Amino acid sequence: MARPKTISDEQVLDILFETLMESGPGGLTFVCAAKACGLSPATLVQRYGDREALVLAILLRAWDRLDAETEAADAEEALTPEGAINLLLRLMPPETAERDTSNGLLLLREDIRNPVLRSRGAAWGHCLAEALGRRLSQDRAQGKRLGWQMARLWQGAHTWWAFTREEPPEQAIRRALEDWIVGLK
Repeated sequence: MARPKTISDEQVLDILFETLMESGPGGLTFVCAAKACGLSPATLVQRYGDREALVLAILLRAWDRLDAETEAADAEEALTPEGAINLLLRLMPPETAERDTSNGLLLLREDIRNPVLRSRGAAWGHCLAEALGRRLSQDRAQGKRLGWQMARLWQGAHTWWAFTREEPPEQAIRRALEDWIVGLK
């Protein structure tokens, strides 16, 4: 008879996401993961197989969480350009801006290299562009085009903030997005 799980897969993967952000995918070992979540390395091997499967499971769980956060922000933010800005800022909170910029790039590399993760990222991008587009134009095609532009600008603004750090991240990114919207008029 199988023993009951003392900690759910979702809880394990959420804890290990934080560990993965610190160590990077190459630095995550079963010993390191076991210390972080309180399970034995053998238990983690039983649940996930090998290290690559564990990293994949962690990153797929992270995509699930981002999908849910995006869906919630889409449902709650106003269908206005300001609502589009607020939606994006909710997805990249200022308190994690430093970590997301530096360590997040290591995870992004994995997302781009792995076809399953790359597909998840592409699907999320399409949903995000549509959510933004509904806030930028009543014309669906125009909205999607503008939504993609805004998503690209958002990512670029975050990256350039990481280099310059002339103001707090939320302020810098909001200003870049507001300037772009003003340019649309």
